[in-house]
Amino acid sequence: MGQITATMERTIKELVREKTVLFWTVAWPILWVLIGAFSFVSGAPEDILPYMRGAVTVPMMVFALMIAGMSNLPASVASDRERGMLNKLMSMPVSPWRDFAGRILGLATFSVIAVAAVAAVGYSIGARFDFTASALAKALGFLVLVFFASTGVGTLIASLIKPVHGAIMTGVGISVITAAIGGMFTPYEYLPDFIQNFAKIYPVSIGNSALKYILVGADYAGYNPLNATQIGLAVSTTAIIVAAGVIIYSRYCWMRR
Repeated sequence: MGQITATMERTIKELVREKTVLFWTVAWPILWVLIGAFSFVSGAPEDILPYMRGAVTVPMMVFALMIAGMSNLPASVASDRERGMLNKLMSMPVSPWRDFAGRILGLATFSVIAVAAVAAVGYSIGARFDFTASALAKALGFLVLVFFASTGVGTLIASLIKPVHGAIMTGVGISVITAAIGGMFTPYEYLPDFIQNFAKIYPVSIGNSALKYILVGADYAGYNPLNATQIGLAVSTTAIIVAAGVIIYSRYCWMRR
């Protein structure tokens, strides 16, 4: 546990100290919550306005997790590679699996802060959610799923893209593109049919729709993702992405040197 804890603490400190990370992971989603809440839905009837603001807030909570997993994680690994940290760790009796676990735990802690900050801002400006115990438990499960799907993609990027800027921009690019075509920036019902099909197989998009369905209501999700087919697809796809990322990370970043 010592190696895992040390890596976790180092990861958290690096993320918190980097102002650009704080901006893109926390401030940027919050900015879009504010823009969406006061511009895009400002003319909505008063009785549904709180739920529409909730429907704006939820995707930005998801987007914060996407940026954390797909950009911050690759940036951390690429920085360690560039500084020679990975070479030093390889010369020591250090397990790549423990290193990976520490990074993920550190990133998870930081992601909790980011999601909580986005949700708090949304709530403070009038967004309302279903706060029943059942809804919160289900929402937590889908947030975890989105986190692991995002970190799985991030691990693949970290393993294959060596330059720091290349890793960061690749992660940001994938985050923004998949968020745009996955229903995070545009309501699901307004997406073209072929993009709706993508949103129904991409685990992050399934998680986003499920969170809207649970926390805000069926009218704001576009469709009902809480069925065995969608949940099974999201879980199995996430598991495949994470497994591929961890295997490639342990072999490519640690073995092939």
